[in-house]
Formats: sequence, structure tokens, C-alpha cells
Amino acid sequence: MNALIINCSPVKTGATAEIARLVCENLSEKYETKCICIDDYKFGFCKGCRSCHKTAECVMNDDIPLILSEFDKSDIIVCVSPSYWADIPGQFKAFIDRCTPWCNTHEPHLTVRKGKKGYCIALRTGPGMAECERIIQSIEHFYGHLEINCCGRLGLCSVEYKEDVEPRKDEIASFCRRIVFSE
Repeated sequence: MNALIINCSPVKTGATAEIARLVCENLSEKYETKCICIDDYKFGFCKGCRSCHKTAECVMNDDIPLILSEFDKSDIIVCVSPSYWADIPGQFKAFIDRCTPWCNTHEPHLTVRKGKKGYCIALRTGPGMAECERIIQSIEHFYGHLEINCCGRLGLCSVEYKEDVEPRKDEIASFCRRIVFSE
């Protein structure tokens, strides 16, 4: 089985990347894992032309199909997202917008292989969990439109820098064990 872990932050070396690395490491006991960073791919903003509502294809030619092919190959998808002004980063939001050809709200639409399980990890610098919940809701809403079953969530408050992740390693490992043992 395959697991895809997505660093939804444009920062490739920060706290979000460290959490994604730990998830990848913990899940590799059971899964073939692949960890990607949203910023490693090139894609533009959705133009809102709605051509994909009629054709199930985007008029733009960029890396979105490459990312969705990774979704298709995976059985488990874990999105790890920081808070940017109380929601997901703009780069990740732009990616979600561009997934409209795969969205189940119109016909025809493309699909990813059925039976996927989706997990969310949200982190923020402040102490309140409400912001993490908002991020998780954004990701779960996205999963729903791709027909990915939402199976688990973890919110991490007071995490700003990579070194803030160290004291949370056991909490992250425990979350990963729940993923591994849910299969």
C-alpha cells in the first residue's frame, strides 16, 4: 500500500516540512511512502472559465495532473498544513482550486481511484485550536469532493519553528500509529 504525505506549506525546511518528514518516517513501517512539497510543482491559478465543467479537462497545461497522479497511486493521503491567516496557505488553496476537473460536483469529471483514506494535520503558532479546526475543515472539504474518506485529524498549537516540533514527536507518532493500525 502507498501513502502520500503533502507538505502544504511553501517552506521546504520549516516546522510543516519536519512534521511531514516524521509522518513519512512513521508510516514507512507499513506503507511505501512519498513525501512531496506543494511548492515543488508549478501551476497557475484557476481562471474560473468553467471549461472543465463541460470537458473534465483544464485548459491550462502544468503540474496539476502530476500531483493528482500521486493521489491516484496512493491509498493513504496525509495533508500537513500550517496556518496562513487562519486558513491553508495560498499555494495549497490554488492547488485545490485547480482540482475542479476531479471534483464530484459536476459531470463529467475525472476521478482518482476509489477507497482512499485521508488524514489531516494542522499546525499554528498560537494557542487556540479553533484555527487548526478551520484548516482541517478546508482539507476535509477538499477530500470530500474527491471522494476521499476522511479518517483522522490532528491539530498542533504553539508550533512555529522546526525546533518546536521536537517536543511533539510522540504526539505525531501516536497519530501515525492510529493510521497504521486502522488498516
